Amino acid sequence: MTRRRCPLCDTAEAAVARICGELAVAWTATDVDTDPQLRAEYGDRVPVILVDGREHGFWRVEEQRLRAALATGG
Repeated sequence: MTRRRCPLCDTAEAAVARICGELAVAWTATDVDTDPQLRAEYGDRVPVILVDGREHGFWRVEEQRLRAALATGG
């Protein structure tokens, strides 16, 4: 979960793109400001990382933890 004009989001997206690219894992970014429910749930904590639809972390990408979660499917 991300939003435009968010430096932390830009950094997180770059990290997720790199990690997922290395692991051949598909990923998407969703702008929380496009949906009132997403904005209400995630808006104060973006960027938020979801793995298999579950919240994995927010504000910063913990690379080793994300790699482990992607390797085990969540």
